[in-house]
Amino acid sequence: MRYLPKSDSDRRQMLEVCGLRTMEDLFAHLPAEVRLTRPLDLGPGLSEYEILQYFRARGAECAAGYASFLGAGAYRHYIPSLVDMVALRGEFLTAYTPYQAEISQGLLTSIFEFQTMITQLTGMEVANASMYCGSTATAEAAMMAARLVRRGRIIAAASLHPEYRQVLETYARNQNMPVETAAYANDTGRLDLADLERQLNEQTAVVIVQSPNFFGIVEDVDEAARLAHSHGALLVHVFTEAVSLGLLEPARDADIVAGELQSFAVPPSFGGPYAGVLATREKFVRQMPGRLVGETTDARGNRAYCLTLATREQHIRREKATSNICTNQALIALMATVFMTVYGKQGLRELALQNLAKAHYLAGRCRLRFGGSFFNEFVVKFDGRTPEQVNQALLARRIIGGLPLGRFYPELADSMLLCVTEMNTRQEMDQAAEELAA
Repeated sequence: MRYLPKSDSDRRQMLEVCGLRTMEDLFAHLPAEVRLTRPLDLGPGLSEYEILQYFRARGAECAAGYASFLGAGAYRHYIPSLVDMVALRGEFLTAYTPYQAEISQGLLTSIFEFQTMITQLTGMEVANASMYCGSTATAEAAMMAARLVRRGRIIAAASLHPEYRQVLETYARNQNMPVETAAYANDTGRLDLADLERQLNEQTAVVIVQSPNFFGIVEDVDEAARLAHSHGALLVHVFTEAVSLGLLEPARDADIVAGELQSFAVPPSFGGPYAGVLATREKFVRQMPGRLVGETTDARGNRAYCLTLATREQHIRREKATSNICTNQALIALMATVFMTVYGKQGLRELALQNLAKAHYLAGRCRLRFGGSFFNEFVVKFDGRTPEQVNQALLARRIIGGLPLGRFYPELADSMLLCVTEMNTRQEMDQAAEELAA
């Protein structure tokens, strides 16, 4: 009864009010073929202690004790203990959307700090309070660009995360906006700039480039931006591995930056949207979707925070909103803020250098598919064995392998995307290298 507070007498009273006699009468309008007439196939009830034991045992059967080289948009990084200590405080954990700014100053302060750090990280001038995730941030950035230049054609690099492209196409399909694909170079894995230039025309609204791209290759975003701007289009820079921003120079010629902050203190197994990022230049701020926290002063002249330029459907007329589905991930953005605070600028650079060094150590013992410069992910090619067979062999060594690329790129069915982070030890990499080279 702990989680089922209604007693039998309560249920009888509720049925009487509805003019019914039994619970079966409540569902009598449903066809017989869709009604379950047997009890649910559940075991006997367990105590809280037994439930915890059960799930710990299930967790031990899964990834616990396994080395992992799987990335592809969700990365395993160390999470400082301070993150949970701050994020699980009741003041933050139970805080709701800050509609009433006068009683939400603590939450608004944390969002303002988040926005400030994101602008420093991306090289942009203004950032919003976060988005659902990297994929929706990318799609929202494309819609934003289309509004700014009043055009409707989108070009996305083939090396953009395939699932991000799927979300983008879903958005664009219902806006009657065609999405074209710019090829990647077979030798380097980078965006084929010549193919991009051939596809650009006066109807193009935006070019979307991910760097490091889905293959882990670092793109020449500024050159792609130059080509886009020469045709009056805007450039959206996308990232999925936020740690790379600790080392790589921001794409300062980009117009909008969209990305994913999962790497900053959010476990890959979190189970839902992480925290998306959208940042841009100040001159574009009025077309930015989502919430934006600004700094002001109160009636007494004290520093205070408020929602400003919030062009969401809950703040203005729906038909005038920049987006009708976006929101902010305040708690998860707070976790990322604590992460960035703990590491600082130098610490984040050192973390990125660790990822770079370890990835290149393992890659040096593998047969690489592409020759372009990479950060902490790279594509390995196999002869004689499929990537799926290699993964099975790695699993026997208690190693979770990489992502077989044939799932998204049929021409790369013989290749696998591997990721190395600071969490991987030299012993783990040596064991993986033995199997990868077998």
